[in-house]
Amino acid sequence: MEDIIKAIILGFVEGLTEYLPVSSTGHLLLVQHFFGFGDDNFGNTFAILVQFGAILALLSIYFTRLVQLAIGFFNNAVARRFVLGVLLSFLPAAVVGALLHGFIKSVLFNPWIVCVSLVVGGLVLVWVDSLDLKPRHLEVAAFPMPMYFLIGVFQCAAMIPGVSRSGATIVSAMLLGADRRAAAEFSFWLAMPTMAGAFAFDLFKSRHELSLQGLELIAIGFVVSFVFGWVVVKTFLGYVQHHGFMLFAWWRLIVGALGIIGLMLGLSWR
Repeated sequence: MEDIIKAIILGFVEGLTEYLPVSSTGHLLLVQHFFGFGDDNFGNTFAILVQFGAILALLSIYFTRLVQLAIGFFNNAVARRFVLGVLLSFLPAAVVGALLHGFIKSVLFNPWIVCVSLVVGGLVLVWVDSLDLKPRHLEVAAFPMPMYFLIGVFQCAAMIPGVSRSGATIVSAMLLGADRRAAAEFSFWLAMPTMAGAFAFDLFKSRHELSLQGLELIAIGFVVSFVFGWVVVKTFLGYVQHHGFMLFAWWRLIVGALGIIGLMLGLSWR
């Protein structure tokens, strides 16, 4: 029963935080550190496969638009330009992630780094949300090509756990002229190749450690991750359009501060 509860919690954390600017990787690392789940081969398998639930949630919602883009790529200049723009934005993270994968996993996956990154990222969200920005780009398909690339460069900061892939994407897009909704929506589009690529790369790198041990727990985590990922994707754009990012800034600040306190006190519920 205890393992089932852990699977539900990790699936919930992954699905809830993957597409919010709060860092799903950072939250999972803190949950694993303080509650002890993921230090063995089964934990590695679970961490990789539960992410696939969140990926499928996004793909299922955007399935029709993905099909339209795939068809339009061959006969529609706007669709073709947008697909190339997303791929251009994905390129920097693909290169950096492949080159520094070992360093990132062995050095940066540290709870202290996660907590500090959460706090710093929260302060950045407070700053950006307070700026009197004048959006110039309201449609994700109409971003200038250099803007796609620059967003991709900024996304590389999310290699540091706690920074947040969606947070880096959204903040950079807004600073480059996108409005809140367009910035948040583009974070979804960029998540597709980025998450799929990271998932495939992790799966390949960990292929010798993967195990079907605890398959029912993996299935539970997968389903929970899918459900909450689906809910977040469906509601996030409308929320940020009307309320901004202050909620997520405070979320990051509180979790980061509590994490630092817990680390200083040596707390653990393993």
